[in-house]
Amino acid sequence: LMHTQLNNLKMRMSSLVSTSHLQLAAFALGTVGWILCTISMGIVEWRVWHVDNTTIISSGIAWVGIWKVCFISYLHVSPGYEEQFCHKFSGYDSSIPHEIYAAQGLLLIAMFMGLLGLTATIFALRNVYMGITDKTLITRFFLVGGFFYVFASLCILIPVSWNFYSVTHNQSIAFPPSYYMPSSPAVQEAGAAIPIGIVAVILLLLSGTFSLSINSSHAVSEQDL
Repeated sequence: LMHTQLNNLKMRMSSLVSTSHLQLAAFALGTVGWILCTISMGIVEWRVWHVDNTTIISSGIAWVGIWKVCFISYLHVSPGYEEQFCHKFSGYDSSIPHEIYAAQGLLLIAMFMGLLGLTATIFALRNVYMGITDKTLITRFFLVGGFFYVFASLCILIPVSWNFYSVTHNQSIAFPPSYYMPSSPAVQEAGAAIPIGIVAVILLLLSGTFSLSINSSHAVSEQDL
């Protein structure tokens, strides 16, 4: 009897480890996706404005982010910078487009949701490789992690798509005078933050899909046993 129980335990452990490989890939993809989300949120290059008047914006290029605007200037220089002026957005300014404030909130939520997803996946993988054979508990944590990954990807997709739409339609922004920015650029293009955000969406969505596939993986492994 003891020998049979030991064999059953070994088979269950082998089943858990073999079906966790996909979830391990989900963790790796989720980690990279979460890092890219934080990078996209932090950099200022969401919109790149090309302006004709270089009196203040010396390089003729200004970067509009979700937290501030920046440009190279020899006339106005922000403290701590050598040749750059930056102006942070206030708590709420009616002149700033809604998609910028939406991006602030949604990307913060995405970062938090992604972190929760990583935590749940780490806990589930730890249980698998530590020899804990409670499939129900492990499956629940993988599913919770998958849900958080998918939710985080949607929270990134909305502001990235919205801001990309504004860029492609060359929408203007009525900045207050303190920003030293024109109301509209001659030309604008998507900055690095948008493609980085798109990659983050894809990776987190894949990660969530892999994590949520734990039920079908276990069903197949149990049939094999």
